Formats: sequence, C-alpha cells, structure tokens
Amino acid sequence: MARHLLPFAPKGAAIGLFGGSFDPAHDGHAHVTRHALRAFGLNRVWWLVSPGNPLKVNGPAPMDQRIARARELMSHPRVDITTAEAQLGTRYTADTLQRLMQIYPDRRFVWIMGADNLAGFHHWENWRWIMDHVPVAVIARPGQQRRALSSVAARAYAARRILPARAMQLAHIDAPAWCYITIPMRDISSTQLRAAGFWG
Repeated sequence: MARHLLPFAPKGAAIGLFGGSFDPAHDGHAHVTRHALRAFGLNRVWWLVSPGNPLKVNGPAPMDQRIARARELMSHPRVDITTAEAQLGTRYTADTLQRLMQIYPDRRFVWIMGADNLAGFHHWENWRWIMDHVPVAVIARPGQQRRALSSVAARAYAARRILPARAMQLAHIDAPAWCYITIPMRDISSTQLRAAGFWG
C-alpha cells in the first residue's frame, strides 16, 4: 500500500472519518459533512468510500462510479474523498481505524455516523473497540432519535456521552467519548435513490 495515495494530514489535525458505501452519495451526506466540520471543530473530513458493506448482502456499484459521484457532489477544500479501505485492504471499520491510527500518529480522529447507524452499532465487528479508541460523533437522522439513544451502544456508553455544548472539544477528549447532535434534517437516503431508479 503506497502511503502517498492516502490524504495528507498535519500533526495535531482533527480529522472526521465518514465511512460508508456511498451508493450513491447524495446531498444528505454533504449536508452532514458540512455540519460536522463546524459543530465538532474538525480540520478535515475524509469520506471512506468502502469496497462493500459486510452487513449488506448485495454489493454496491463499482468503486470508480461511486467515487466519481462523491467527488462531483462534495467539492470542498477541507473534504477528501478516499478509497482508503481498498488501499489498506481492510474490511471492517475497526481494522481500518487501527491501521489509520498506526499510519497517522499524533492526529485526532473522530468517527462520524448517523443516528441510524448508532441504533445498530452493536452489530458491527469489534464495535466496543471502536468506542474505546475513537471519539464518535453521532448526527441526528429523521425518525431515529429514540432508537439511537436507547440502543445497546448508547446505553453501554451512557456515562461517556458529552453534551452538544462541548461538541467542539470532542476530537480532543480521550475515547470513549461520544456526542449526539441535532441538525436541520434532510430525509433522503441512498436506498431511496436506488429504489426510485436514480442510481444503478
């Protein structure tokens, strides 16, 4: 794996990691990214466009199509669209995070996810390792707040939840630490776009 193919990040940078299939990327992803940059005081956000989601039976569209769509949609000077997981050869988020932390010491990573992902987070491979090693930023999703905040992960780490008023500090708080914020919501999903025939 060529180190130069991964994004540059200066030491001390606070970097949000936003992972997913992005099949396809849509305005909701861009909306969340812009709010995460501001709300959590991040220097950069990296989209980790995954080769495939282990929790999904059907594979996504080809990687080059998803990357092209993502770059067309999310053109921002502090956002990088990456194929880091494919380059690292990792399949699960915990493995990807572990490798990135090895390659980029002295950076502060924050995992960004929607409330719908928090609701099912306990099904992820080594989810406790993720919570124990990387601060997690959770963004509200339409109709998901109750499920997310009563989820296995939320209850297991209830004592480590920080209030939205401290969101700007999240990247600099040692894990486990997580923060749930509410932003103006956009009810759109990749699943809806595929079902409507707009993609793939």
